[in-house]
Amino acid sequence: MTTTSPTTAASQASAVEKAAVLTEALPWLKEFHGKTIVVKYGGNAMVDDELKQAFASDIVFLRHCGVRVVVVHGGGPQISAMLARLGIDSEFRGGLRVTTPEAMDVVGMVLVGKVGRELVGLLNAHGPFAVGMSGEDAGLFTAERRGAMINGESVDIGLVGDVVDVRPEAVVDLIDAGRIPVVSTIAPDEDGQAHNVNADTAASALAVALGAEKLVVLTDVAGLYRNWPESEEIVTQIDAAELAELLPSLASGMVPKMEACLRAVQSGVSRATVIDGRVPHSLLLEIFTDAGSGTQVIPS
Repeated sequence: MTTTSPTTAASQASAVEKAAVLTEALPWLKEFHGKTIVVKYGGNAMVDDELKQAFASDIVFLRHCGVRVVVVHGGGPQISAMLARLGIDSEFRGGLRVTTPEAMDVVGMVLVGKVGRELVGLLNAHGPFAVGMSGEDAGLFTAERRGAMINGESVDIGLVGDVVDVRPEAVVDLIDAGRIPVVSTIAPDEDGQAHNVNADTAASALAVALGAEKLVVLTDVAGLYRNWPESEEIVTQIDAAELAELLPSLASGMVPKMEACLRAVQSGVSRATVIDGRVPHSLLLEIFTDAGSGTQVIPS
């Protein structure tokens, strides 16, 4: 008679559980193989070392699964820290950073010289995959100055731009070469003046230009709350028409993220999702599990 020790039984149960996870991922691996996914990286996932490592491994995993993945990153926490260190005032209006010419110099230094380089390094620890670039490189982005909407009125917020034109050829070339483009969101206007472009906005515009299958936006919340703060119920899926109605009532910090998702699906991206970047491997959970993660926006 053959007996199985408790340790062996536990190991077998664990192996079966892992196999079930892989089996669940199979249809999603098929669906996204060869497709483009744009991921906006930001929030707490950028400052916690464990989350940074988890994000980098997730992105490289996607690349090895045949996903054409592009990362667009912000740098809000790092920009705020550097501005404070230099004694430069930092203010937000309508969820967007007020950017003076002095602050713009810091934004460029932090996004391109610090955050982008660090992320490229984390990704390349897994192999020579990542290439850093900004919206100024190869004419990727052209920006137009914008204001912030507060109580229905446009308010000047300095050198903050909206992406009005995308030339994605350089990004496509990198993807075709098996690379992972890592994009910093600095963009010039038609006169060459650099602007601070919200990373959610830039990721959305790039996803549209690339004909991406999916846009994923990392946040510091679990998703879109149905009746915050009265309820902690998460909206798991919402269509574009319903989101457009809801947008004016959202908390200011969520407006750029949900607006980015709305723009993407209204312009041809199949789906856009905001996920909780505080959860390790939330990106893989969203893409390769049936339950997904966060709030998904779909066309009406």
